[in-house]
Amino acid sequence: ANDKPFREDVHLLVEGLTRLGVTTLVTAERGDTKLEAHAHERFVFDTIFSLTRTEVRRRVHRTLSVVKSRGQDFISGSHSMRIEAGAGILVYRRAQSRPKVDEDQPTSSERVSVGCAALDLIMDGGLYEGSITMVTGISGTGKTVLGVQFLTSAVLAGRRALLVTLDEHPRQLIRNAASLGFDLEAMVRQGSLFIHYESPLELEVDVHFDRVTKLVEQKGIDCVVFDSVAVYEMASPEQASDFLYALANFVKGRLATAFFNYESPELLGVSQISEELKGSHLVDNIILLSYVEISTRLRRAIAVPKVRGSKNIQTTREYVIGAGGISLLDESVVEGDEATPVPQLPFSSYYGLLARSPSRKSPVIEDAVAHGKALPDSPELPPETAS
Repeated sequence: ANDKPFREDVHLLVEGLTRLGVTTLVTAERGDTKLEAHAHERFVFDTIFSLTRTEVRRRVHRTLSVVKSRGQDFISGSHSMRIEAGAGILVYRRAQSRPKVDEDQPTSSERVSVGCAALDLIMDGGLYEGSITMVTGISGTGKTVLGVQFLTSAVLAGRRALLVTLDEHPRQLIRNAASLGFDLEAMVRQGSLFIHYESPLELEVDVHFDRVTKLVEQKGIDCVVFDSVAVYEMASPEQASDFLYALANFVKGRLATAFFNYESPELLGVSQISEELKGSHLVDNIILLSYVEISTRLRRAIAVPKVRGSKNIQTTREYVIGAGGISLLDESVVEGDEATPVPQLPFSSYYGLLARSPSRKSPVIEDAVAHGKALPDSPELPPETAS
């Protein structure tokens, strides 16, 4: 019940070992990992590590925190810890902590092609080297295709590329890319493209960050695609935003050009990038991919609302996915053997990408309401609507 004799005994023991010049490691089992739990140790020992073990979604997650380290600086917070065969204990620094950098962040005026000439034109000449682009859209709109298109173009320009895939296994991704004319396997063999895959079910963001950053540094990566960053939100909701901050800082620090692919939950239209992730302010460019329903046909639409430091063309365009990846269409034709003009509602008159935003309507409807006109193929507007 009286802890004083215990504290004195520990103090005498440590003093005796110190006089002998012995570096000592002492372990103690604690049910409480808070600072109060180290009431004796924090006055006697020079360094205190706190180890915790929690279960997250039926997975065991171990962390290490430095509670105290006398006479030296240390990175506070919880760091991931793993016990691995043949290696013992490995500690992965928390992703959001970065070493201090004395020099300014590097910048470049050189442009990097997206891989689609029409999209480069919309983005005022392509992407700035070292910029980050968020490509958002629901599954099937071509986020991965555009990422592969971008990396293929980078490799052809003599750059080294990395595809971090969290949604698809590399073999499936290589097969699907081949159907569009992209030979990823050949680029991997020649050492110009690297594919890193981790299962989202077993993902630990600190470990993942360590693996990706080492790969980028060791292989001299210039262009990288993360497909998809929504997995980070799923794997670790409380750490996802900090993780993306760290990832963005690392990529920009190396002047690497990156794609952050993000799967939007909205099928028709986009009202916000993400409710939880809040990552759009981290990126330099945003490309929106979406489905637009006109008559009985689903068509794909692309818009570029943000290109930092550039005069981008803010026009919604229709695109198709085929050999060579994504290509933009002229509004007067549809894809086909002869690309024959067809009578249809002009694509530019339907703002489907922002259809879920409460304040947005088709300009055809807005004009009709403002002037009391009838909508196309509809009866006259009632007087109260016209006013």
